[in-house]
Amino acid sequence: MRSIAVAWVAAVLAFACAAGPARADDTAAKKELAPSGKLRIGIAVAPTPGAGNVAPGAGGGYRGVAIDLGEELAAKLGVPAQFVPYPNSGALTDAAAGGAWDVAFLPVDAQRKAKVDFGSAHIVLQSTYLVAPGSTIASLAEADKAGVRVAGVENTATARAAQASLKTVTMTLVKTADELFDLLKSGQADAIALSRESLTQLAAKLFGPLAERYATRAGGYTRVLKAGFRYGDQAAMAVIELVDRDPDAKGQDSGPPPATEETSATE
Repeated sequence: MRSIAVAWVAAVLAFACAAGPARADDTAAKKELAPSGKLRIGIAVAPTPGAGNVAPGAGGGYRGVAIDLGEELAAKLGVPAQFVPYPNSGALTDAAAGGAWDVAFLPVDAQRKAKVDFGSAHIVLQSTYLVAPGSTIASLAEADKAGVRVAGVENTATARAAQASLKTVTMTLVKTADELFDLLKSGQADAIALSRESLTQLAAKLFGPLAERYATRAGGYTRVLKAGFRYGDQAAMAVIELVDRDPDAKGQDSGPPPATEETSATE
């Protein structure tokens, strides 16, 4: 049995929400969707939630549209919900072949239709690019110029659509949205492709804390400091850091705070 994604689930949800006693076709839906007695919901985890991706919750667990819909569907079927996480929607899609999950909420494209049964769309997904502060890229056409470094998450519908639209640039692909955001923050990518919902929240992380500090700087946000040669293979090393860094952070350890007597004591 092939796994079911996106609006097939939404259609069942809308049907199950109708008032009235349980019917024979409700039982059939339960047997089809949750044959193990629990509803296994595949989720793609990212730094911020989007139309399809979910994000880690502040108190543990996950948050996002797929979480809300999955929990509601499980409740209507009268079975427990079990979330099965993956690093991106591509890995989530590929796991369907092994029967690792029962339902999921995924962006659809032709390649995924060959692996997963889809129903009608439950949301219209828009994808675009996010660029770094001070970037001169102001349009899709400017992102497709020679020398521009565009990155996306491998095996995702967004990355495939972006690459199909790019005639000059070949995208760099990474495994997770965290890695993708790190490329942009570190200056190793000029533009990253994700859903608009995800990028809107990532932009706040990128611009929010640093916007005031770099408001008058039109580029040149990082510097590279030579750090000698690595012991063993003599590979050259360097440190990349932000210029105009926070003076209050000078001398502070960026790692976890040392344990105090109170927190480290055991009974």
